[in-house]
Amino acid sequence: MPFNRGMTMFAGLILAGGRSSRMGGGTPKALVELAGATLLARVAATLSPQVVDLAVNPPPGVDFSGLDLPVVRDGTPTFEGPLAGVLAGLAHASALSSGPTHLLTAPVDLPFLPSDLADRLAAGLIDADTIAFAEGPAGRAPLCALWPLSVAARLEAFLAGGPERRVGAFLAGERTRGIRFAPVHVGGKAVDPFFNINTPDDLAFAEKMIGSVRP
Repeated sequence: MPFNRGMTMFAGLILAGGRSSRMGGGTPKALVELAGATLLARVAATLSPQVVDLAVNPPPGVDFSGLDLPVVRDGTPTFEGPLAGVLAGLAHASALSSGPTHLLTAPVDLPFLPSDLADRLAAGLIDADTIAFAEGPAGRAPLCALWPLSVAARLEAFLAGGPERRVGAFLAGERTRGIRFAPVHVGGKAVDPFFNINTPDDLAFAEKMIGSVRP
């Protein structure tokens, strides 16, 4: 029997902890502009309508205090990588008065995210402890995921347990469900909804697809 979607409520977290080393500049990737708007603004515009609260997890040492979004920093200095951001987001969501049951996460460098990401992931939940993640035409997008708040203790134990901190390694020990997403159409052309911007060439491709349309 499918999980009761009516019992769920989502907080959101934009994972923006990347150093942007392959972009060739000192600007944090979240603040890189694409067609007149930052990558952060584009992802925020897509995720905000899908969640009751939206926050951003920035790179260590980068000041995001001037943003309109709550800033959620990694809580344990010895934990590194995107899962440390997820853990911090779970703690933030658990403290919200709105009472979310799940955390929706997405990296900041995905300009073509689906506007129904949360609902599509939630529709595939098996039970209250399932982690649902997206699968696009190019394969898994494990950080575009819906995490039950109940996973926090297990994630913390995983991160504390040793040097293995890959997302896939953690998911391999959890109850998960991959949800398939078809290409989205941008400017009349099909594109992977989880295409990510890592290099100036990627940015140029996305700029060509989007044109000058603001989010």
